[in-house]
Amino acid sequence: MENQESFENRVDLTNLKAGVAQIREQIGKVIVGQKQMVDLIITAVLADGHILLEGVPGVAKTLVAKLVARSMDVDFSRVQFTPDLMPSDVLGTSVFNMKTTEFDFKKGPIFSNLVLIDEINRAPAKTQAALFEVMEERQVTVDGNTYQMESPYLVLATQNPVEQEGTYRLPEAQLDRFLFKIEIGYPDVSDEKEILLRAANRKGDQVEEVSPVIKAKDIAAYKETLKEIIIDEKLLGYIAEIVGNTRQDQSIYLGASPRASLALLNGSRAFAAIQGRDFVTPEDIQFLATHVLKHRIILTPEKEMEGISAEEVIQQLVAKTEVPR
Repeated sequence: MENQESFENRVDLTNLKAGVAQIREQIGKVIVGQKQMVDLIITAVLADGHILLEGVPGVAKTLVAKLVARSMDVDFSRVQFTPDLMPSDVLGTSVFNMKTTEFDFKKGPIFSNLVLIDEINRAPAKTQAALFEVMEERQVTVDGNTYQMESPYLVLATQNPVEQEGTYRLPEAQLDRFLFKIEIGYPDVSDEKEILLRAANRKGDQVEEVSPVIKAKDIAAYKETLKEIIIDEKLLGYIAEIVGNTRQDQSIYLGASPRASLALLNGSRAFAAIQGRDFVTPEDIQFLATHVLKHRIILTPEKEMEGISAEEVIQQLVAKTEVPR
């Protein structure tokens, strides 16, 4: 038992746990339930990954993004994607300066720490493609000049899975750049009653109820701590096997890339840390596998016609993969 205690305390997670608890508390002032979604978003922030939030209108996708940004003392910008949106509207544009007779670059809304892109599938392909470089490399190249993003940098995009009129499906290459795809469902009856109760008693703007509790330097420190989170070599093999199996499975037309393996590695370390552990367990990997993989695979037409979801296929695949002992 003494060995176990020393094992658990090899990495000091005191500050990280305190910071995560404060974020949860602030978001919980407004959001009812949805604890799993909040934990996944915090995990993505620490793992330096982007998030795709999918859900029908009215399930607080945009509100959650605003609250996460509000709980952190970082810059926040919001872009509403529309069919007439141009890449320059997102990235920025060069403007002629009459005084210097040179072009000055005017930065677009993508230059922020946390960028909320509402209804990402409403903009045409060329505008979606403008996000490729910034999401992968945290930089933007315009007119031959490269501009680096400040850390932390997180793109949080939303999309509506039901209404397809006037939308442009995200290409696989772009979906692969999202660490997680989180699907938000309807609240249950008890949660919905609590939502109504809070709304009936609310006096001001609900976003104003949330206060900034951590700074950019805190997030940078937490990321350094994550490098010390222990993951056994057998578990690295377990991740590789799960992702590799997506390329062999008869139900899957297109399997996941090595980027998915790295996402599972980084995500499981961050998830273990916010649970207060300095080591990754197979359960961490199993839990995150669905959120990491479901937007990175394409099912065969036969499976799609049968009405089987990517989530079901991944859960079956994980269940079949032997857990290392």
